[in-house]
Amino acid sequence: NVFSGISSLADFESKICNCKKCDLAKGRNKFVFGSGNPEARVLLIGEGPGADEDKQGLPFVGRAGQLLTDILKAIKFSREEVYIANIVKCRPPGNRTPTAAEIDACFPFLQKQIELIKPSLILLLGATAVLGLLQKKESLSALRGKVYEYGEAKVMVTYHPAALLRNPALKRGCWEDVQAFRKIY
Repeated sequence: NVFSGISSLADFESKICNCKKCDLAKGRNKFVFGSGNPEARVLLIGEGPGADEDKQGLPFVGRAGQLLTDILKAIKFSREEVYIANIVKCRPPGNRTPTAAEIDACFPFLQKQIELIKPSLILLLGATAVLGLLQKKESLSALRGKVYEYGEAKVMVTYHPAALLRNPALKRGCWEDVQAFRKIY
């Protein structure tokens, strides 16, 4: 393992922040490593940075991020106690879905983050996160409401906050998902 000597998230971020393993590096302003509590029991994983995230170098800081903060508050988590990361660390042009090659190039980074954080619970936000971590291609509606495993962690699935902004009818399902997630916690 090329990352075997790395023992902290900060050390890891400094090693990979100039990554050029895929074409997403060409268009980025900032590499978006992830943020939160390095010893979090709860890890949230989204798709990839958008425009606001690319500017600030932090995940989930735009409108979808504000909604995510509100969702977390509603189930009694603060952003400071969880860790938030994405399947890819650089913004895809025009916020398009990352390609399989981009996901594959970035996935070892996420695996190492999971290894360092050692979360007991992971919440996947959206289909790209599900595909990236669990390699499952079924629809979100087919995957919701179940508990999966990734290493030592229990994994649940819900809609990406951006999808809730586009389609408010999904909010009820998301609310059910995050309440079930909190119960497992």
